[in-house]
Amino acid sequence: MTVGVDTGVLVSAADADEPLHAECAELLRYHHGQLVIAAPVVPETAWLIESRLGPTAEARFLRLVTAGELDVVDLGIDDYRRCVELIERYADLGLGMVDASVVTVAERLKITTLATLNHRDFNVVRPRHVKAFELIP
Repeated sequence: MTVGVDTGVLVSAADADEPLHAECAELLRYHHGQLVIAAPVVPETAWLIESRLGPTAEARFLRLVTAGELDVVDLGIDDYRRCVELIERYADLGLGMVDASVVTVAERLKITTLATLNHRDFNVVRPRHVKAFELIP
């Protein structure tokens, strides 16, 4: 089962002080080889990890990317257009570029499960390919 991964899960897995650290770290281990992230998630995650935990932790995260532990999916022009649609449609949520890109990549790849801590937004967003996402943890 392919799982789309949002920033919060990655940051929580990296930060032992986060309340859901153990659950997020286990989720990443359990779904090893099945994890897909939209390219905009990488810089957001790297920035948050560096700002909270320092450059060593940021480098550790980026090693996951360079080692192929996370399947990073770049956005094409049609993906950016879809992000604009989602941002405008869910303006009341404040759905930003990164979250819109997670939805867009999930739609393109027919991913139905998202690993996210942002259940508020992703419970509201209605993807094109399924009625709703299954959200974990």
